[in-house]
Amino acid sequence: MTYDGNVSVGGPAQTRDLPGLTITKVAVGPMNNNAYLLKCKNTGDQLLIDAASEPSTLLSLIIAGDSPLSKIVTTHRHWDHVGALEVLAEQTGADTYAHVEDAPELPVAPGELVVHEDTIDVGDCVLKVIHLRGHTPGSIALLYDGDGELADSPHLFTGDSLFPGGPGNTEHDADRFNSLMTDLENRIFADLPDGTWVYPGHGGDTTLGAERPHLAEWRARGW
Repeated sequence: MTYDGNVSVGGPAQTRDLPGLTITKVAVGPMNNNAYLLKCKNTGDQLLIDAASEPSTLLSLIIAGDSPLSKIVTTHRHWDHVGALEVLAEQTGADTYAHVEDAPELPVAPGELVVHEDTIDVGDCVLKVIHLRGHTPGSIALLYDGDGELADSPHLFTGDSLFPGGPGNTEHDADRFNSLMTDLENRIFADLPDGTWVYPGHGGDTTLGAERPHLAEWRARGW
């Protein structure tokens, strides 16, 4: 199957092959959440982004990968992104990671707390943590650039902070919206190229190039 990022609950996962890394995307649960299984090509090490729901579905992906799951990273604390976290952590023994500000509300206390610009390894591959404040206090994105090999077209996992068409929900709170927009402008759009591929927490993928022309529109509408 050619990767296009469009997956549906109950449907097949899609896998994308990158230098050093494969990304498998699957949709799970009543909120149509995306979960992403990353696998280092050199070591076979696996990392899961958001153990959202349907632990049996996620476990089947991990087993199909034929190597252990070493890490689970939670992008933010909302219930629909952590529904399978306790089961996955117990059954795989994986280390769990989350931002320090969202950690207290998770069903599993993270073994590792992260902050802005920390890094998380998946085998020989390195993910950079980008703190995006607003959807929740401790929301994070994860950036993979293939150690510079993908500098013009890196890959960014944004949780619920950035979607096709705008920023994540800030519940009409002006302070939260301004915080998230400022972080998106300064930490994402100012630093990363148009070729950046965006993997959100729900729905289809996008690129920064597709979204960049609409930044002023998002600011003006307030959501």
